[in-house]
Amino acid sequence: MNDTPENQPAPLADPVPAVTPAKKEKKEDSFPVFLVKLVLVVAIFRSFIFAPFNIPSESMLPRLENGDYLLAAKWPYGFSKYSLPFSLPLIPGRIMAGQPERGDVVIFKAPPGNDVDYIKRVIGIPGDTVQMIGGVLHLNGQAVPKERVEDFVIPVSPNTDCLSPEFAATEADGRQTCHYPQYRETLPGGKTYNVLDLGQRPVDDTPPVVVPEGDLFLMGDNRDNSMDSRFPAMEGGGIGLVPQENLVGRAAIMMWSTDGSANWFLPWTWFTAARWNRIGGTF
Repeated sequence: MNDTPENQPAPLADPVPAVTPAKKEKKEDSFPVFLVKLVLVVAIFRSFIFAPFNIPSESMLPRLENGDYLLAAKWPYGFSKYSLPFSLPLIPGRIMAGQPERGDVVIFKAPPGNDVDYIKRVIGIPGDTVQMIGGVLHLNGQAVPKERVEDFVIPVSPNTDCLSPEFAATEADGRQTCHYPQYRETLPGGKTYNVLDLGQRPVDDTPPVVVPEGDLFLMGDNRDNSMDSRFPAMEGGGIGLVPQENLVGRAAIMMWSTDGSANWFLPWTWFTAARWNRIGGTF
């Protein structure tokens, strides 16, 4: 028997490699789509979690100064159309409503226009009777403890000027400052904060006001330089009693503060104008 090539078995063919399906490449979003998503994320964050606000006046001295920038928590009091950008009427009434506490510092849409953000302190909640007698706050017929403390001193700056010459002073180093009489108030429940009392003013004596259900009595800490619930609601004036539906958020943390002396074209002034000791403060 001859072993010839003709008699040898044919070599096995190489196995056919399995075909692996190519992975489908993830399609990248176009810039317009990315921009829309970014706007939606920011809008949701600002509407329901935190939103920034700036302080343009001195009605909340000494706690808040003109040029402060803070973050407000949006969820503590629930949500209404005023929680949304441009007050879009997408939320009927107020959902997930929470009751503010006396002493809370709140941001709200100011009556009667309900289109401008104001910031004040909650003094009276539904059922309270609020009255000023001789410059002393009274709640439900009882005087709120008011203790004299050291003067509040604030430097004169582009963002700050003394209310009147009687409060102006020159420090030993030549700096111009304002000295305001300062007091510590303690509300029922123990909430303590400082207020300014600039002397006898007509608004130091007011009739008693009973806060109805669904409303709040709000006041500025700068008692003689604040248009608040002691005055009837009018554009550019008082705010009267504020509906809780107008609440936008609760002041949470100070994120920046400037004395107004910065120049956009001189970057180093962005740092020299900052009031670093105010950043990070809570409420």
